[in-house]
Amino acid sequence: MRQEREAMAHILIIDDDDQFRTMVRQLMERNGHEVKEASGGKEGIRLYRESPTDIIITDLIMPGKDGIETIQELKKDFPDIKIIAVSGGGRLGPQDYLHLAKMLGARRTLTKPIKLSELLNAIEELLE
Repeated sequence: MRQEREAMAHILIIDDDDQFRTMVRQLMERNGHEVKEASGGKEGIRLYRESPTDIIITDLIMPGKDGIETIQELKKDFPDIKIIAVSGGGRLGPQDYLHLAKMLGARRTLTKPIKLSELLNAIEELLE
C-alpha cells in the first residue's frame, strides 16, 4: 500500500491570464495541493517572500515584471527554489523563452496550451 504524502504541496501560480490560473488552481486543488495565485511577477514575488511555497508555476510573458525577471529575482534570493515555466510565446517563439527560463534556473518548462498530465507529472517529479 502506498504511503500518503504527509503534507500536500504548496504551489504558487503566477500568470496574468485569469482563466489559466483558475484552471490550474482547480486541477491542483483536486489533486490535494494548496494553491496561491498572483496575476503578475511583482505580486508573485511578494507572496513568495511572505510565505514560501514548494513550487512556483509562472508564465513568462506578462505585463509589468515578466516571468524571466521573476525567475531571475527569485533564483538570486532563493537558489533552491523549484520553478515550472510556461509560455505560449510572443515575438519570439515559446521555445526561445522557455530555453532562456531553463538557463536562468527553471526546473521544468511547458509550452501553452499545456497538457494537464504533463503539468501534474512535472510537479510530482519536483516533489520527489
